[in-house]
Amino acid sequence: MSDPSSFCSAEQFTTRHLNLYLRVDFSARVISASTALTVRCLQDSLTSLILDTKDLTIKKVSLNGQEAKFSLGAAHSFKGTPLEITLPSPLTRGQEAILEICSETSPKSSALQWLNPEQTAGKCHPYLFSQCQATHCRTIVPCQDTPSVKFTYYCQVSVPKELVALMSALSDGDFIDPHDCKRKIFRFKQNVPIPSYLIALVVGALEGRKIGPRTTVWTEKELLEASAYEFAETEKMLKHAESLVGPYVWEKYDLLILPPSFPYGGMENPCLTFVTPTVLAGDRSLASVIAHEISHSWTGNLVTNRTWENFWLNEGHTVYLERRIDGLLYGEQFRQFKALGGWKELQNSVNTFGATNPLTNLVPNLHEVDVDAAFSSVPYEKGFALLFYLEQLLGGPDVFLGFLKTYIQVFAYKTVTTEEWKTFLYSYFSDKVEILDKVDWNGWMHTPGMPPVQPKYDMTLANACIKLADRWTEVRDADPFWSLL
Repeated sequence: MSDPSSFCSAEQFTTRHLNLYLRVDFSARVISASTALTVRCLQDSLTSLILDTKDLTIKKVSLNGQEAKFSLGAAHSFKGTPLEITLPSPLTRGQEAILEICSETSPKSSALQWLNPEQTAGKCHPYLFSQCQATHCRTIVPCQDTPSVKFTYYCQVSVPKELVALMSALSDGDFIDPHDCKRKIFRFKQNVPIPSYLIALVVGALEGRKIGPRTTVWTEKELLEASAYEFAETEKMLKHAESLVGPYVWEKYDLLILPPSFPYGGMENPCLTFVTPTVLAGDRSLASVIAHEISHSWTGNLVTNRTWENFWLNEGHTVYLERRIDGLLYGEQFRQFKALGGWKELQNSVNTFGATNPLTNLVPNLHEVDVDAAFSSVPYEKGFALLFYLEQLLGGPDVFLGFLKTYIQVFAYKTVTTEEWKTFLYSYFSDKVEILDKVDWNGWMHTPGMPPVQPKYDMTLANACIKLADRWTEVRDADPFWSLL
C-alpha cells in the first residue's frame, strides 16, 4: 500500500538503519548532517531510488563508497522535493547497501523550532527542538519519510558545550568534540525500529531529575522542581499500562518539559516524551496527558499505522488505552466520564469541518491532502468511539482488552492498515462473526460526520456535574443581583 504523503517507494526498498552525524549551528539556524542509510533492495533489480526531502541542500551522495549521481525533482507544494539517486551499480533482491548523503537544513525547516534566549525560561541560552510528526523529518535529513518504513538509528550530535542534547533514544555517552573544544558531542542509540516521524532532537540548557526507576524529567532548571512534582506518578502509570498490554520494551521513559511554543500537549517520541509546560498545574490535575503518551509506547510506536490515512489506528487505540489507565487510577466512572467528554470533542470537530467534509471520515483519502491540514480530534475520538462501541458489543472491557493485548503482540514492531486490523478482529472474535457483521463498517470508517451509532455511557459523574450547574442556574435566577451583571 503506497503512502500518498511520501515520494519514496517502500515496495522497492526499505531503510533498515540510520547512522547520523548532526552539527547544530545556532548562529546560522541550520543543522549540517551526514546520513548513512542501510537500505535493503526489495525487487529483482534496483537501479535508482527516491528519498523524501524538503528545503534541504544536498551536497554529496555515495553508495558503498562510490559517488552516486543525484537530482532533485519538481517541488511539491507541501510534500517537498524528491531526491532521485542513480545507483553506481544495480542492487538485487535482498541485497543491502550503505547510502551516504551529506546535507544541510534550511533556517525555515518546518521540523525545527529555533528559540532565542529571550524565549526560554532561563533567558541566557538558545534552544532548539524538533517536531517531525507527521511528515517533517524530511526537512532534517533525506529519508523514507513514511510510517510504513521502520528502522533503528545511531546518532552523534555536536552542540555548544554549555548545552545538553537529548534524542528519542538511549544515551550512549558524550565527550568534547575533538575538532572544536568549544563543542560537545552527544551520542544516542535507538535499538527498537521506529518510523521517521519519531526521530526527535532537543538542545538547550537542560537539567534532569530522576523521578522513577525508568524516568528522568528534563527541562530548564527554572521549571525542574515543578515538573518533578507534577509527574511524580509516571512510574505508576507505566505499571498500569504494562498490566493491561504487556512489557514496556523501550527501557527508559523520560519526559522533556519544553518552552510554551511547543505546539502540542505531548508528543510520544520514544524514550523521551515531549510535554507542554501548560500542564504544570501544580496539583497534578493535568498529568493524565502522560497516560496518553505512555500508551503510545504500545499503540503507535510499537504497532504503527502504515500510512497517515490509517492514523486512527495509532490514536484511537491510544485514547482507548489511556482511558483504561484512567479507569485503573480513578475508577470506572471516571473512564466513562472521559469517554463522554470525547464524544463531545468529536462533535466539535465535526461541526468545525462540516458534517459532509471527507476529512471527518475515520479513514480519509489523503491523496493531494496536506496531513497537517487534515489533523483534528476525529482519528482520536471517532477511533475511540468505535473501539468503545465494540467493547460493549463483544463482551465488555475485559474481553476487549484481551483482543487489544493480542493485537499488540501480533503486530509489534510492524505496521498495519485498517483492513489488516479488521481481518484480525474477525479472526480473534471468530465466535462472534454474526455480531461483527451487523456493525455498519462503512458508516464508521468511510462516511463523514458523526458515527452511525453512539456508544452507551455511565452518566453518574456527568449527572453530578449537570446537577451542580442546575444549582448555579437556580441561584442566578432567584437572586436579582445576577440580573445586574
